[in-house]
Amino acid sequence: MRHTLAVLVENRPGVLSHVAGLFARRGYNIESLVVGETEDKTVSRITLVVEGDERVIEQVSKQLNKQIEVIKVNDITNEETVDRQMLLLKVTADQAARQEILQLMEIFRCRVVDIGRRSLIIEATGDEGKLEAVTQSLRPFGIKELVRTGKVAMVRGPK
Repeated sequence: MRHTLAVLVENRPGVLSHVAGLFARRGYNIESLVVGETEDKTVSRITLVVEGDERVIEQVSKQLNKQIEVIKVNDITNEETVDRQMLLLKVTADQAARQEILQLMEIFRCRVVDIGRRSLIIEATGDEGKLEAVTQSLRPFGIKELVRTGKVAMVRGPK
């Protein structure tokens, strides 16, 4: 099962390396990893998506909590959350295909962020399902390049 962990850490050099190393040493693959400052510049938030059963996640969480730089670990998998990812996609777009691509992007509420002579770069944000749908709808035109962020998530309601 996929788990989403929200880890608050001290905002210092080397902390991410320690956290990622903990997973690597135990042979667990990190499917998604996003790191950024919080409202407090001394604290960063790491959002991890990892595959594992409850026992594995519990073990990893305990190991993370032992790290000096780790402030708090939350498994937010079963929480009601708002989550987003971002996708940048370069698609082949000659003059004939552009109008059709632009109509598709309007349906998905995506933005064209760069126009080349024979291509467009499209920005899409949303949950995993939406980004998959955008990718599949553009595949027939010819995807030249694709880059995607990891998942960021926030628990709904007061905190």
